[in-house]
Amino acid sequence: MGEPKMCQIICKTKIDDKQTKELKEKIEDEYRVNMIGVLLFTRLGVKGQYAGNKDEKSFIHNHLTFLVKYHKDETTDLSRIVGFEVKPFSINHQFEGPWNDKTTRLITCDPHASKLVVNSDTPQEVEAGKEIIFTYDVGFEESDVKWASRWDTYLLMTDDQIHWFSIVNSLMIVLFLSGMVAMIMLRTLYRDISRYNQLETEEEAQEETGWKLVHGDVFRPPANSDLLCVCVGTGVQFFGMLLVTMIFAVLGFLSPSNRGGLMTAMLLTWVLMGLFAGYASSRLYKMFKGSEWKSITLRTAFLFPGIAFGIFFILNALIWGEKSSGAVPFTTMFALVLLWFGISVPLVFVGSYLGFKQPAIEAPVKTNKIPRQVPEQAWYMNPAFTILIGGILPFGAVFIELFFILTSIWLHQFYYIFGFLFLVFIILIITCAEITIVLCYFQLCSEDYMWWWRSYLTSGSSAIYLFLYAGFYFFTKLQITKVVSGILYFGYMLLASFAFCVLTGTIGFCACFWFTRLIYSSVKID
Repeated sequence: MGEPKMCQIICKTKIDDKQTKELKEKIEDEYRVNMIGVLLFTRLGVKGQYAGNKDEKSFIHNHLTFLVKYHKDETTDLSRIVGFEVKPFSINHQFEGPWNDKTTRLITCDPHASKLVVNSDTPQEVEAGKEIIFTYDVGFEESDVKWASRWDTYLLMTDDQIHWFSIVNSLMIVLFLSGMVAMIMLRTLYRDISRYNQLETEEEAQEETGWKLVHGDVFRPPANSDLLCVCVGTGVQFFGMLLVTMIFAVLGFLSPSNRGGLMTAMLLTWVLMGLFAGYASSRLYKMFKGSEWKSITLRTAFLFPGIAFGIFFILNALIWGEKSSGAVPFTTMFALVLLWFGISVPLVFVGSYLGFKQPAIEAPVKTNKIPRQVPEQAWYMNPAFTILIGGILPFGAVFIELFFILTSIWLHQFYYIFGFLFLVFIILIITCAEITIVLCYFQLCSEDYMWWWRSYLTSGSSAIYLFLYAGFYFFTKLQITKVVSGILYFGYMLLASFAFCVLTGTIGFCACFWFTRLIYSSVKID
C-alpha cells in the first residue's frame, strides 16, 4: 500500500496456432476482461493497422497501468482505498540478454531509465509462435472521495431526465385509465345499479340488457380451472418476491459491493413466498368446488419452478459445452434444487393446507345449473383482439425502464436506481388492474360471462410485447454473432417474459375478481 511499482513483469509466454486463433476471435468479438475486485472492464485487445499497411491486424493489451486512489482519514491517519483506474496498453516488449523471470530488465519499460509505457505506438501483435510479455504498473493517488461515497462513480445517474420521462409517460397512461375506470364506476355503474334495482315488473327485467343478465353465469368455474389456480398462486409468489426485494433495495440493504446480493435476495424471497403461493391457489381452488387440495399444491410447487429449472439447465449445459467460466457449477445447481425441494415445496404445502382450511369464498350471486348461451360478439370484442390490445398499455408503462434493465444485464452496466424502478412497479400494478377492469366491464356488458381466463391473459399478454422488444433490442443494440450466445439471450428472455406474464396476469385477474364481486353484490337479484 502506497508503494508504486513500475514495469512489473508477470510472465513471458509463447502462443501456438490454436491460442492465436482463439485470441483473434475474442478480440474480433470485443471480449472484455472482467476485473471482479475493482469492478472494471478492459478490452482484451484491439484491431488495427500498421502505418502504410492496409492489412488489419489483432493486437493484445499486455500492459496495464493501475492507479489506486485512497482517502486519508485525518483523525486516525489511516488510508482507505476508494477507487481504481486501469489503462490498457499494447506494447511489443524487448529485453537484452538471456531471459530470467526475476532479474530481466526490459528495454521498452525501465523505470531506472525513466522509460515508462504511456502509449501503444509499438503494439504487440497476436501471431503464432511469437512471445508475449505481460507487465503492469501500480501508482497511488490521494483522493477527496470519502469511503462512504466510493460507489458514486458507478451509481451516478447521468440520465435521470430519461427516467423522469419514463415516469411521466407511465403516469399519463395511468391517468387516462383512471379516468375511464372512474367514469365506469361513478357514472355508468351507478346508473346501471340504480336502474336495475328499480325494475319492478318481469317485462321490464326481460327487456333489460347488459351485465346484470349474466349474473347467473358470471361466477361459473372456467375451463381448466385447476391451471388457473396454479397460475394465480405462482403470480402471487412472484408479486411478493418483487415487492419485498424492491423495498429492501430502495432502503439500501442491497449494496452493490455485495456481488450477487440482488439475485440471492430474490431467490430466498421466492422460496419463502411459496407459503403465499400455496395459500392463494388453494383458496381459489376451493371456491371452484375442488376437493383434491394436495394435487393443486403439487402443481403449484412444481409447474413454474420445473419449467424455469428445465430451461436454465439446458442453457447452462450449452455454456458447459463451450467450456465457459460463466457456467453455473454443479454444487450451485444442487443448492438450488435443495432450496426448491427442502424449503419452497414444504412452504407451498403449508400455505395450501392453511388456505384449504378456510371457509370457501362465497359468490355474491347464485350460479344457474344450465349455462347461458353467449350471444354473437362484435369483432372488436373477439377474445384474441381484446387480449392483445390489453397488453399494450402495461408494456407501455415499463418499456423505457426496461431498456435500462436490459442494458445492465447484457452490456455490463450497473442498475441500482431502485427508487425509479419501484415507482414504475407501482404504476405497472395500477395499469394492469385498470385496463383489465375496463375491458372486463365491456365484456360483461356484451353478455359474455367467460371473464376468468380473459382477465388473466389481458394484462398477461404484455409479456408478448416484452419478448418482441427483447428481440428488437438484440438486433439493434447487441453485436452477438455466435449461435450459442443468441440461444442464451433468447432463452433467458423467454424465461423473463414467462415470469412477467404470470405476474401481470395475476394482478389483472385479482383486480377483475374484486371488480365483479363488487358490482354483482350491489344489485338486487331475485
